[in-house]
This record gives sequence, structure tokens and C-alpha cells, in this order.
Amino acid sequence: MDTNKAFQINKQTWDKKVDVHAKSKFYDLQAFKEGKSSLNSYEIEALGNVAGKSLLHLQCHFGQDTLSWSRLGANCTGVDISENAIRLAKQLSNELNEKATFVCCNVLDTSKFISETFDIVFTSYGVIGWLPDLKPWAKMISERLKPGGVFYMVEFHPIAWMFDYLKNPPELAYAYHQKEAIYEEYQGTYADTDSTIISKEYGWNHSLGEVVTSLCDAGLQIEFLKEHDSSPYDIFPNLKQNSNAMFEMTSKLYPLVFEIKAIKKGTP
Repeated sequence: MDTNKAFQINKQTWDKKVDVHAKSKFYDLQAFKEGKSSLNSYEIEALGNVAGKSLLHLQCHFGQDTLSWSRLGANCTGVDISENAIRLAKQLSNELNEKATFVCCNVLDTSKFISETFDIVFTSYGVIGWLPDLKPWAKMISERLKPGGVFYMVEFHPIAWMFDYLKNPPELAYAYHQKEAIYEEYQGTYADTDSTIISKEYGWNHSLGEVVTSLCDAGLQIEFLKEHDSSPYDIFPNLKQNSNAMFEMTSKLYPLVFEIKAIKKGTP
């Protein structure tokens, strides 16, 4: 299919989502402005003390996580495909007096817009499904990391994306190793299901093997791969909140989230 057309349709949808998300309880922008971090326990524990480190945040939406890392002392740059998202991110950065930098581009084109290398490259929750091929993504990550630098991602598990959630109950509809694009059109967004906007989205499924192999082929050494039953976000049907305020399936038939931490080979 024409991936440029798919990217453009996705961009238009994300441009529409920004205003809805900025007003949503899901993102709770007012609490964020008052000091609440948008980061979750997985990423905080994995990256530890980021003070004084340079951090590149891929697919940053309107920058809440980027600015949360900045509040922890990192020197942050955020990248996103949506012009509206980057515009709001810059406004928030100025309003909160955080010195983060924000760049609007397709994540696969990051190296065309940013030449700096970073101590950390970070991406999280609902990101790689927008990409048809992870090889150029992993190559870009390696390009933007300093030797010895850390790449960290936390993402929804590929098994969860095998289901069609537009059906009630959800149906197992997509292959674990599916290469074809998945097109969905529906009202609302994950942050506001009652919104009147129509989301039109192309996505691609990626197995854990594809993710790991792409990173290894790009010169990264995997430090860990972890899978978790618990998600910090209640975005899948019929999840129950556990004692740690995380969300799980009652059956726990498959994990909802995975983490990867990797190091770029070479001496810092």
C-alpha cells in the first residue's frame, strides 16, 4: 500500500486528537500543569536518575512525558508527526518554564531533522504500531544514540493487538506476524470515547521477535525484555484495577505490556 498516504491520514487524525486529548480526564492537563508527573512506574524504574542526561523522546504527542523527564533534570527533545501536538508541547514548555525542545516530523525522518546524539532514547505506549517497518526505526535510534547510550521502550504487547476492539466482545482477527496494514475508522479516541471526532487510522502489527531483531541488527545490545500482565492504562475491555492501581485481565491469559532496554555498542 501507499505508506505515505497512510502516514498522512494518521497525521490528520492525530492533529484532530490533540484538542480532544488536551481537554480529557485521561491526560488531566490541569493536574499536570500543577506538577503531576505523567510517567509510570515501569519507565521510572528502568531509567532511574536522568538528571543531567540528554534524552530524545520519540512520538511524544503533546509532550507531557517529555516535560516530566525534563522536570526530573533531563535535557529533553521531543519528536512527533502532529503539528498541533508540537505546537501545544511548545506552549506547555514555555508556560512551565521547562527548556525542552520539540520537533515536528515523521519519527522515521528524525535523523533528517536532528543531528545531536543522546544519552537516552525513549518511546512508550502505543508507538510502534504506527510504523510499517521497524528496520529504519531501529537504524534511526542507533544513529541518535551516543556509544554506550540507552534505548528504552515500554509498549502494549503485540498479542493485545491481534484483537479487533471495534467488535463487542473483541474478536481475534489479526495475525501475530501480520504484514498487511490494518485500517480502522471509528468515533472518539482512547482518551475520550464520547468525542464526536472520527478517527481514521492505519496500523501495523509487530512481533516481539521483530522488535528485538531490528534493534540488534542496528547495533544495540538487549539488556532486558520483560512482559507484564499489568497496564498503567485502562484502554482494553474488561480490565480490573489491582492493588497497585494498575489494570489487568481477570484471566491473565496473556501479557498487556512489554519493556525493552538496550545499549548501543561502543565506548562512551
